[in-house]
Amino acid sequence: MYIMDGIAYAGMPSRDVSVSGVRPMDDHQLWVRFSTGEAKVFDFNPLLKMPAFAPLADMDVFRGVYIDFGTAVWCDGDIDIAPETLYADGILVENVG
Repeated sequence: MYIMDGIAYAGMPSRDVSVSGVRPMDDHQLWVRFSTGEAKVFDFNPLLKMPAFAPLADMDVFRGVYIDFGTAVWCDGDIDIAPETLYADGILVENVG
């Protein structure tokens, strides 16, 4: 539990992270560099069954990822994913420069 501005919240405060670099990889993996300097690989496969992310099943669409205001987006901003999700569920890449 933590308290912010006089309000008690369950869990721990989340880090303010943003995406500073992104590259699509084979098999719907996404390499992401964060504002923290860390790099992680995020597996999109489990999300492709969700209607909001279904268009990303097409690898040509998936490869169209870009960064808009610190968030990974596709399709002119119609599809995005929170940087916090990418950070929390991504696998840390060791030995990145």
